[in-house]
This record gives sequence, C-alpha cells and structure tokens, in this order.
Amino acid sequence: MDNIPGGKVALVVCTLTVAITTMWWCFIKPKPKRPVTLDKVNKIPLTLIEKTIISHDTRQFRFSLPSSEHVLGLPVGGFINVSATLEGKLVVRPYTPITSDDEVGYMDLMIKVYKEGKMSSYMDQLNIGDQIMVRGPSGKIRYLGQGSFEFEKSKSITLKVSGKRVGMVAGGSGITPMLQLIHEVLKNENDKTELSLIFSNKTEDDILCRGMLEEMCCPKFAVCHTLSQKPAPPDWEYATGRVDKEMLSTHLPAPGNDTVILLCGPPGLVKQTCLPLLTELGYQEENILVF
Repeated sequence: MDNIPGGKVALVVCTLTVAITTMWWCFIKPKPKRPVTLDKVNKIPLTLIEKTIISHDTRQFRFSLPSSEHVLGLPVGGFINVSATLEGKLVVRPYTPITSDDEVGYMDLMIKVYKEGKMSSYMDQLNIGDQIMVRGPSGKIRYLGQGSFEFEKSKSITLKVSGKRVGMVAGGSGITPMLQLIHEVLKNENDKTELSLIFSNKTEDDILCRGMLEEMCCPKFAVCHTLSQKPAPPDWEYATGRVDKEMLSTHLPAPGNDTVILLCGPPGLVKQTCLPLLTELGYQEENILVF
C-alpha cells in the first residue's frame, strides 16, 4: 500500500471497520437474555390489553407480560395452563399461544368459544384490564430443531425422534401447537424439515388461522383443509369429508425412518381415526407423537 495516498488508506480502514462492526452487531453478537414470564410452580397474572373478534365463535386475546422486556418462555411444542375459579371451583385448561418468544412484552391466544365450555365462555366475557392466571411450561413434546423432537414418555423416560419430513393432522383448536412448529421451522433458513398438514374442521367458517396458514405455504410447507360437514361451499378447493386412509396417504409424507407424524385434536379424530389408520398404512408407532 506504499503508493496509496494516506487519505484513501484511512477511508479503506474506516469502511472495513464499519463493515466488521455491523456484522458483529447483526450476526455474531449474542442476543440479550430476556426475562422469562412462565413459572412451573407459581401462577403468574397476565393482563388483557386487546381482544379481537375473529368469527362468530373465535376470539384472539392479547395479554401483556410482566414488562415490555419479558418473553413468555414457552418451548416449541409446549403449552400453558390457564386457571380461574368459576362458580366456586378451580378450572384449569391448556392453551398453546399463537405467538412465540420472538414477540416481546405480550402473548396472543386464539380461542374457540363453546357454549358449554366453562373456560372459553369465561374468557369471552373478559374486559380490557382483566387478568388471567397462567402457569407453565407444560407438555410432553419439545421441538429441538432440524426435525428432531424430544418426547417425555414417562417421568423417567424421555425419547428422541427425528425425521426429514413431518406430517401433521389437526382438528379444530388442535391447530395451535402445529402453528407453533410451522412458525419455528419456516423462520429458520437452516432448518430443512419438510412439513405437511391436514387440517380438519366442520365448516369453512370454523377454520382457525386459515389466512395465516395459507400465506405460509411454500416448498417447505403444504396444507390440505378438509370439511367434515357436507355439502362444501361451491368454490371450495380442498378436500371434503372426514379424515380417512386415502387422505392420510395422499397428503402426509410416506412411512419411513425419516418421517415423524404429529396429531392434535378431539379423540374421535386422533384415537379413533388417525392412530389405527396410520398403523394400517405402516407408520412406525414410535414416530407418531400425540399432543
């Protein structure tokens, strides 16, 4: 660099310094460790700050965390327990947020309100400023990344299963843990796991997070909706009828050592339909995980 004027040398050095500093802050410097909200032992109060009516029986609730710097602290695959004293009795229900620890300072729940559902009816009556009590994380399934899952078979036995392809079958509000997983895989370019989902609902109006799911469709993720209540709308482009063997074999990855299947929904869908049919189709029992 003997023949380069001093001013240009200084400019080159300055430019390199800025570039290296930028790379450090954007890619290398570890993210600050934020305070975690959830506690497995103690119930934590969260305040309702926003309520959105999605449909005639679906609501989205946004709750503030203890501070604007807090994250929820829920592993992918886990859920929280929401509790309330209703008519003198303690009622506890599990829910999976549709937000993750990427969101700071708040948590969102998407809930379907049932006329006879004690907790969902109670939450539907909440006003801005009201609080719920949450505890967690709970759940037996954890997503470790790159198609690998940890499954707590019992208190003393934890198994690990993995696959390049993950097939999911969800019914109704059983979509929320699947949504959590889909978000996690798609946001990570290094996670090459291929995802496919069969989402069963009674009617088109019952489909939770439909727009969100269809916007996420890409080479790594495909969704097939099916409506169990006939007839389907005239412009319906997806499947119709209850989940059956043909639907499973068409829209899920083929059985094999590199395939993991996840199930979440009512017993009629999971225990009475999917589990026996998946066995008939040759899927390995140890690679089928039920939320």
